[in-house]
Amino acid sequence: MAYRKRREERFEKPAFDIAGWNPATELGKAVKENRITSIEQIYNLGKRIQEVEIVDALIPDIKSEVIEVKSVQRMTKNNRKMKFRVTAIVGDMNGHVGVGAAKDIEVKASIDSAIRNAKRNIISVMLGCGSWQCTCGQRHSLPLTIRGKCGSVEVIIKPGPRGLGIVASKSTKAVLQFAGVKDAWSFSRGQTSTRYNTLMAVIAALNNMEEMKNLDTLEPNKAVEHNL
Repeated sequence: MAYRKRREERFEKPAFDIAGWNPATELGKAVKENRITSIEQIYNLGKRIQEVEIVDALIPDIKSEVIEVKSVQRMTKNNRKMKFRVTAIVGDMNGHVGVGAAKDIEVKASIDSAIRNAKRNIISVMLGCGSWQCTCGQRHSLPLTIRGKCGSVEVIIKPGPRGLGIVASKSTKAVLQFAGVKDAWSFSRGQTSTRYNTLMAVIAALNNMEEMKNLDTLEPNKAVEHNL
């Protein structure tokens, strides 16, 4: 137990030093100058996050996990070149989650790049209690049924009652847990053995829910364009 504790302390993530950060974008400068204090403000502005330090500054308790490490090969005129393809998930377990992938000739470099890409792709997830079996009103599940697709994989996620847990595959469950969902039903079809497509199908479903949340702010003619 003592060895495990020393090992965890050794690999503990250092705290982000915002004072030593020199932002390269206008968005990063606004975050450092405290003109932007939450990541939701960035979503409302419609800006794209290009610096990982923005996420580290606004979400200090963000966590990461490697989902898949896979070797890939590319045939050239000389020989075969092998790289490692890593898929990672980041999230704060409270409404923010992101998925990223990267390739490199070394595993450690691939993991670092995948986590950085996942932070750049982080999205906001609307939590709620949308199950007819539960009327607690807490943010333990999703407010409605969502559907997402990537490639041949299609994922349907339904809100579940409190105490159910996440009834889903390993990949889908990982994304929902990092997003902060505690209870949900899930159904998937297609080539679900392709983990990256499954992860991105879940992200697409969560993104569709965010688009529905913002439809109230659209003008009537724009609502018609969204097939409402």
